[in-house]
Amino acid sequence: MKRREFITLLGGAGAAWPLVARAQQPAMPVIGFLNSASPGPFVRLADAFRQGLREGGYVEGRNVTIEYRWADGQFARLPELATELVHRKVSLIVATGGTVSARAAKEATATIPILFIAGPNPIGDGLVTSINRPGGNATGVALYTSELLPKRLELLGELLPRAVTIALLVNPSDAAYELETKGVEDAMRVTGQQMVLLGASAEGDFEPALVSAVRQRADALLVSANPFFTGQRAQLVALAARLAVPAGYPWREYADAGGLMSYGPSIAGAYHLIGRYAGRILNGERPADLSVQGPTKYELVINLKTAKGLGLTVPPTLLARADEVIE
Repeated sequence: MKRREFITLLGGAGAAWPLVARAQQPAMPVIGFLNSASPGPFVRLADAFRQGLREGGYVEGRNVTIEYRWADGQFARLPELATELVHRKVSLIVATGGTVSARAAKEATATIPILFIAGPNPIGDGLVTSINRPGGNATGVALYTSELLPKRLELLGELLPRAVTIALLVNPSDAAYELETKGVEDAMRVTGQQMVLLGASAEGDFEPALVSAVRQRADALLVSANPFFTGQRAQLVALAARLAVPAGYPWREYADAGGLMSYGPSIAGAYHLIGRYAGRILNGERPADLSVQGPTKYELVINLKTAKGLGLTVPPTLLARADEVIE
């Protein structure tokens, strides 16, 4: 074969090689990220998820794609959004923003792996059959926030020893609200306090609810760990400040936003953990073999600046127990 013919032949083969190589490269995995709230208030939490994912070797835009679906507090949209992700043929679905998101994902698919951040009873909610060996296509983190409402009531009592009437803000559209209400009622039977029950399931409900608490002479407010409330925390904190209502919240994100006091597990830690779980699933592990995790850290955060604005003196014993004091 002549040299020119050989070079021509080699050039033809060389032109084909990149096409073959591209055809042999595996497709970039796609994660479906489903959340019941809006993206703005969840920036820090989504970052915690991506950090956990990076620790598993996956970086968004480099070797994994993330498709985001936000319900903006409209829980009725979640089934449709979950179905969109299934049709997108994602590698797994990360269902965040409460049990309502996890249920929507679970109803949309029985085969695609699901990672959830849900309420205290994932077995009762039909998400898994066992905590240690979930057994199906879902696993994740169960946050025992409802059970902590009596503890937050106790902490408010230390801050406000003369508080007799406590308002409890719940979302009636959340399945956990009955459990939360009963827990607070049971605790108040012991303390001798009275409860004012407030409901809010839309953004426009917050101001009438808190105004009602003031009219009923509530001494303090307890806010449930509803994901819709978390997404609207800036509005809630601002309303409580304007109406001069001392309030106890479920996550430190409220205290960071100016809320008086928060006590609960680290929700950012939960997002970080499912990010790590996502990496493990993308590497071949099955949700059925990954145990449902509980909270790893609880935080008491007191916003001293807000306390001073309300004319409150925080007892030194309470300040000493705080994981963080915001001044």
